[in-house]
Amino acid sequence: MKAPHSKQDMQQAGSSFDWPVRVYYEDTDGGGVVYHANYLKFMERARTEWLRHLGFEQTELRERAGVLFVVRGLRMHYIRPACFNDELLVVTRLHKAGRSLLEFGQDIFRNEGGQTEQLTQSMVEVVCVESSRFKPLSIPDSIRTVIKTMEPA
Repeated sequence: MKAPHSKQDMQQAGSSFDWPVRVYYEDTDGGGVVYHANYLKFMERARTEWLRHLGFEQTELRERAGVLFVVRGLRMHYIRPACFNDELLVVTRLHKAGRSLLEFGQDIFRNEGGQTEQLTQSMVEVVCVESSRFKPLSIPDSIRTVIKTMEPA
């Protein structure tokens, strides 16, 4: 996997979507290190922006299509800590698009002084559900067609 090298590399290519995040004081614990649950927030923001990049607003998906995308499961490995004021990059890759399930690889990197460090590695399962009953639902064709363009060949 190619790690990003700079803000100029924070662009979308093929099945990868890169989203920059800065660590604020509110993201850290008393020692100035990012609290473990906040990495999940960074990843959620990146998936939301990925959908937005594809032309889908989550509010419109709920209101017009009657669907939501919710996390069903995740595995995460913490490799190195992020700290207050770090500039991070959340790299989101669609690994697999099923009938109702999307599987993402999401990794978080820090670039400091030209050195890229991988901080986390994770796999996230997201399922499409009916917004009114939270029951699994096939991803609507109009959405699936666009999402499939981000799936690796």
